[in-house]
Amino acid sequence: MNFTNPYALYSPEETANQLAEKVRALRLSRKWKQSTLATRSGVSLASLRRFEQSGRISLQSLLRLAFALGRLDEFASILQPPAATSIHELEAIDTQHKTKRGSQ
Repeated sequence: MNFTNPYALYSPEETANQLAEKVRALRLSRKWKQSTLATRSGVSLASLRRFEQSGRISLQSLLRLAFALGRLDEFASILQPPAATSIHELEAIDTQHKTKRGSQ
């Protein structure tokens, strides 16, 4: 667990391992060998093996794997700004959007 951020449920390493397990599960649900996914995604077999074992992979390779598995669209929703919870926050967001470029 990550205790430095009380809002984080998992550490980056735990999250990477969970993503690797999800990719592995998706691959297996399609009855694909690692070599099949590697070929379809353009990710080297060695990189795919390392990812499934350790959770380590480049962002570009992860996106290629997601594309090959038909799940790339799920990445579009990450890192979205939080929704406003009050009128004051909505007004502040609107004011920020009206600020001219280069002036703060």
